[in-house]
Amino acid sequence: MARKHKEKKPDPRWEAWRAGMGIAYGHAMFRHSGGAQWVEVPQLEQDRGFARVTTNGWIPCNQRANLDPAEWAWVIGHALLHRGLGHLASDRRTDAAARAADCLEVNRFLREIKLGREPIPLPVELPRGNPVALAERWRTEGIPPGFEHAGIAGYGPDIVAVPPAPDPIDYPAEFALAIARAAAEAVAEAGNTVPTSANTRSMRGIWDRARRWFVSSYPLLGGLASQFTIVADAEVARRGQISVAAVHAGLGEIYINPLLELSEEEWRFVLAHEMLHAALRHGDRVGGRDPYLWNIAADYVINGWLVEMRVGEMPQGLLHDPSLSGLSAEAVYDLIATDLRRLRKLATLRGRGLGDILGEPLTPSKNGVNLDEYYRRALATGLAYHECQGRGWLPAGLVEEIRALDQPPLPWDAKLAQWFAEYVRMPEPRRSYARASRRQSSTPDIPRPGWHRWEEAVPRCTFGVVLDTSGSMDRQLLGMALGAIASYAIARDVPRARVVFCDAAAYDAGYLAVEDIAGRVNVRGRGGTELQPGITLLERADDFPADAPILVITDGYCDVVRIRRDHAFLVPEGARLPFTPKGPVFHLTRP
Repeated sequence: MARKHKEKKPDPRWEAWRAGMGIAYGHAMFRHSGGAQWVEVPQLEQDRGFARVTTNGWIPCNQRANLDPAEWAWVIGHALLHRGLGHLASDRRTDAAARAADCLEVNRFLREIKLGREPIPLPVELPRGNPVALAERWRTEGIPPGFEHAGIAGYGPDIVAVPPAPDPIDYPAEFALAIARAAAEAVAEAGNTVPTSANTRSMRGIWDRARRWFVSSYPLLGGLASQFTIVADAEVARRGQISVAAVHAGLGEIYINPLLELSEEEWRFVLAHEMLHAALRHGDRVGGRDPYLWNIAADYVINGWLVEMRVGEMPQGLLHDPSLSGLSAEAVYDLIATDLRRLRKLATLRGRGLGDILGEPLTPSKNGVNLDEYYRRALATGLAYHECQGRGWLPAGLVEEIRALDQPPLPWDAKLAQWFAEYVRMPEPRRSYARASRRQSSTPDIPRPGWHRWEEAVPRCTFGVVLDTSGSMDRQLLGMALGAIASYAIARDVPRARVVFCDAAAYDAGYLAVEDIAGRVNVRGRGGTELQPGITLLERADDFPADAPILVITDGYCDVVRIRRDHAFLVPEGARLPFTPKGPVFHLTRP
């Protein structure tokens, strides 16, 4: 009979540590803190310590410490206060009197907020006074008994030096913000002004008056404002780490922090900012860019427009640079992406390091509506009303983007035609007196050269096709793609194209007449597709021009490819490539 394996019981010390973490992080001042780790630290065990704080903010907690949840809450709160009160500075770590005074300051703070229970015996009455003055006195008189090792690291120092982080966090500034947030929550709860999830949608506060102003007095954004739902819920804002506001374009929701005190003019600016993010589809236009830096670039552009249009009043601390006036978000991104370390410290309306263009909703899920058509129509109609009523000048960049959105998207075959026009060169005809012009008979006395296409120009006008012929390819879509390729190649006077078929291996078909490409394709019923050998074959072929582009047709079930020349991809609608493409991707759609 097989021996049953006993289930491993959870470590009670770990469970106590997790419970203590919950108590500490449940406090309003430490709700957004982090960095505690449950690790085995032999040095702490030798020093009879419970935890330490590294100079980059991490809090390693000793696995061997046997504390109850209330004591762990005190230890973790002690470490978090060291960070928040600025005790990680190097000039304090080397001074025993300063370390003791810092621990005394933290212990007094923990007693005031009544967090946890002290795991070490401390005097009933703790000395009062400035920690700097106490440290200066203790340097001459000596540290009193009971205060030399009143920290969390036993006989060792509470703070340990480690190599600096590449992007250090300003913990005192974050702690000051946490104190302000906790105070605002306490005042709001005392006055019963914190909105609950049940009445959030129906609130009629200052932000709702700001939204109604757009509907009644600012036609450019009035249509947009009537569609958006304002979610003013303190718990949603806390969970989403929203300091001011954020937006989800797909749901048409703007999330705001109701505990933030802004004037109605400032709320107008904030709401207009978020509405333009959604309506101009900034979340979909990120492409292969860094999402946060793209959000920063879009913020610079939108804030510049709103300041120029005098919509509301810009709150303090938002991103605005007059030198970037007139630039698009793409151009601003290219400018600012060269200084990543500085820019990652900038803050959007959501906060530092967080984008206010949300990809996921913060409220309970509901059936989303595709609002792209509505946004486009609302902005176009608002622009028409704004211009008809003479409401004032608008930034040229904003008008240009609205009019661009008003145009329907190009179908895939039109985009493919544009790609051919850009990358597949037509043989340029030349004038020659060796062949008379067709109009020569009208002016017998005046010689007229005729247009002539030189034979040596024809071989240079070509392109390569790497075709996925595995069994997973849709025959109808494949026929559509090849038919479009043939028609555009004929229009560009391309007589032949270099074709490589790929399924589990690459098959070089050589140069084929463009009108015969579709008829020569044999869809093979093999497994996965390897496209890289076919691409490498074209790139290394002596008879394939070095400047000729490559068009790859695949269903996305292929290997990761690297193409070192101009190229594009044709994939079925909804398919995704297993890598980030550098060339354009055209999505085939059925008629």
